[in-house]
Amino acid sequence: MEKRVNRSALLEFLAHGMRYAFPPVKGGMVRGIPTATATKPLNSQFLDDREPPPVWPYPEGTVRGLSFAPLFKSAPKAALADSRLYELLALCDAIRGGRTRERALAIELLGKALNA
Repeated sequence: MEKRVNRSALLEFLAHGMRYAFPPVKGGMVRGIPTATATKPLNSQFLDDREPPPVWPYPEGTVRGLSFAPLFKSAPKAALADSRLYELLALCDAIRGGRTRERALAIELLGKALNA
């Protein structure tokens, strides 16, 4: 029996359960790697609101911003090695900690990625 991901159920969980199962842990200013709306593919969709960007704390990061804990401790390193993974994790972070419009666009883009 072949195991396959139920993509519609996964998208439903990401859209409606992600921010409750994995609530965002935010902190102060740190050096790190941009996430959520501060990186592709969402950064081109929203105007700069002059707020510090959300970043995953990471010593080799190049951006200073507000700490946004990643889903898993090694996520920043893995994301730097795989740009597609980075985009998907950033979309998940937009769902976890974004405003309504940001979450809606992130859900739409994740849906497209899951069905590609």
